[in-house]
Amino acid sequence: MRAVVVDRWMEPSELRVREAEPPKLLPGAVVVDVRAAGCNFFDILLCQGKYQMKPPFPFIPGAEAAGVVAEVAGDVKDLTVGDRVLLSAPLGAFAERIVAAARAAWKMPATMSFEEGAALPIVYPTSYAALVHRAKIQPGEWLLVHAAAGGVGIAAVQIGRALGARVIATAGGPDKLEVARAAGAEVLIDYAREDFVARVMEATGGKGADVIYDSVGGDVFDRSLKCIAWCGRLLVIGFAGGRIPEVKVNRILLKNISVVGLHWGAYALHEPARIPETMNALFRLYDEGKIRPVIFEVYPLERAQDALVALGARKTFGKVIIAP
Repeated sequence: MRAVVVDRWMEPSELRVREAEPPKLLPGAVVVDVRAAGCNFFDILLCQGKYQMKPPFPFIPGAEAAGVVAEVAGDVKDLTVGDRVLLSAPLGAFAERIVAAARAAWKMPATMSFEEGAALPIVYPTSYAALVHRAKIQPGEWLLVHAAAGGVGIAAVQIGRALGARVIATAGGPDKLEVARAAGAEVLIDYAREDFVARVMEATGGKGADVIYDSVGGDVFDRSLKCIAWCGRLLVIGFAGGRIPEVKVNRILLKNISVVGLHWGAYALHEPARIPETMNALFRLYDEGKIRPVIFEVYPLERAQDALVALGARKTFGKVIIAP
């Protein structure tokens, strides 16, 4: 089968497609013909050897996909050959076929495209779990979403709006702000040209944001502490800005705030029941038309390097998709 194969640490621009051994069916698993695969920033780090997981060579990157079930292990009861599914897996999505644990594959809503399906398995559960399980966001609360035109950012805007929150979005430039507006944000802030702290305080009548969704870290985290409301919740989603911030705990005390982490991947180990609960909630929101993955561009498998280069250069919005 054709696949993107990493046989040494490399930059995304060096990635190439070559022939690889098709995946073998394992107990409790399914083999899926991949129709679309989602790209994530950690795919870049994985290829460079800078990610927390360092798989042995050779490996096939890609952690989320959508496609058609081709083989089913005998102990799998809920899926059959021909089912349209979306899935997450540690590796292997940038290929024509992937093997995945059946518990990590979900039948797609009938109206969902493969491209939308490949855009959903990581960013939407991350944002839903953060806002619902960790922040317990309430209707009418102010939600500030940083990097709101990125994958998790758009998901957070859409989910927050669906749950009745009033959404403030930060993004870089008018084009990305328009993406955030279309996703449901009512207050738009260009972080490259405006002081988001002042704008948030102005928009909220001096109260500040009840929930802040931060996937950037660094200075964005530091400054977010200046525009968070009394009893606010600051969600730590990631550190796309590069610097892992530190906080003086007297700030947490003085405003009675919570700094709350979210590690979606760890739910499989610690709270596995949350996973089907979250996925079923997302499928309901999709069927109701309240969430819809935003696709920046679909690249053929042979241009996987271009997809990741564009993602790494911050030239994209929403999700970048590879289609074998």
